[in-house]
Amino acid sequence: MVDHTWTIHSSAAAYETPTLSVQVIDGPDAGKQVEAAEGELSVGTAEGCGLVLSDKSVSRFHLELRATPRGVVLRDLGSTNGTYVGALRVMEALLEGPAELRAGRSRMRVAVTSRKPIEVSTVPAFGALVGGSSAMRAVFARLAKAAGTLSTVLLTGESGTGKELAARALHDKSSRKDGPFEVVDCGGLPPTLIESELFGHTRGSFTGANGDREGAFQRAEGGTLFLDELGELPLEVQPKLLRALGERVVRPIGAKNPVPVDVRVVAATHRDLRERVNQGLFRPDLYYRLAVIELRLPPLRDRLEDLPLLLPTLVEKLQRERGIQSAVDFDDRFIELLAKHDWPGNVRELRNVIEQWLVFAEPPELAPKLEAQQGAANSESAFAHLLELPLRQAKNEAITAFERIYVERLLARTNGNVAEAARLSGVDRGTLFRMFRRHGAGG
Repeated sequence: MVDHTWTIHSSAAAYETPTLSVQVIDGPDAGKQVEAAEGELSVGTAEGCGLVLSDKSVSRFHLELRATPRGVVLRDLGSTNGTYVGALRVMEALLEGPAELRAGRSRMRVAVTSRKPIEVSTVPAFGALVGGSSAMRAVFARLAKAAGTLSTVLLTGESGTGKELAARALHDKSSRKDGPFEVVDCGGLPPTLIESELFGHTRGSFTGANGDREGAFQRAEGGTLFLDELGELPLEVQPKLLRALGERVVRPIGAKNPVPVDVRVVAATHRDLRERVNQGLFRPDLYYRLAVIELRLPPLRDRLEDLPLLLPTLVEKLQRERGIQSAVDFDDRFIELLAKHDWPGNVRELRNVIEQWLVFAEPPELAPKLEAQQGAANSESAFAHLLELPLRQAKNEAITAFERIYVERLLARTNGNVAEAARLSGVDRGTLFRMFRRHGAGG
């Protein structure tokens, strides 16, 4: 199990992060070995990967390894030929010790070796973001350094982890704090309107264009443009965004001449853009242009020690914003109750739970952690009995077990919203309803 240990160096705080070691033990790149001192490593044939392979059966961005307090998380990035641990093809797995895995024709050995001190913030907050855990303090330290530059920043992480708050704080603590902070939700606009929203248009350039209109790049002049849910940006608009970032000019729809812009761009997505690149849905050159500084916000389940700090902050904010007068005591028993939940909706879900309790003055009903189920689904030992069955039967049982866990987690993550579940899963509602019926989920 990977752990993080606090270390204090004079007035600066740091924590020790595990160093990941990956050695190729079979395949075209046998003998190649790399170490990731910050506990995160991508593997693939793309030059931007931490471990670059020449194996043609490996995808551009094939898999990712990331050290967490629970262990090393292995995640396949939508590769063509899959990632295997033993005989099991995995999409995501938790490695609690040294392990061997296979990608394409390459076999690799993964282990956690030494630990390296990483600087963390001495203040348990950055803007409106709050957290005293080592993971969050490390993010705060990197955000503070990024805020002092004009570099493009890509914020990643699950929905509800605070990416928009981080973007706003980057702006407020930058040299552009007196300029505008313009937000564009790339996932909330129809593809036909997103280009106009970003770059503007001239009168008569399309049906309904009754006058000239500035785009978000022009409205953000001298300030920060925050592109939220960038992973949803239509493919046909991406070359124009790439040009705007590279040449610092935009061309409004219908305009003859480009318009120079002076804008700092911060982007955020809950999707993995490397996976979108593999799927042909995101341009690799745009990904590299955006990921100059890439910061991942950790999920709440990986920083549950922040609960005692988050709770009073959320209560104070809810009381102010919602006009709620009631209060609640956060004793150890209540915090233990919250710590048993998996928090698929992260801090946004926690806020909703606290608001419900403040309104109804009774503790919420929370589902237990899915970690045990996920660990069982991702563990080769949990599927050992399948190895004794005929292949077809073994595959059917494995798929059924995975589907059940996937559906339960999807419903919890979306609070039963089928439209949102369909969007996140990438399948239509009819397919989802059939899955729900098969596994007795969704009521």
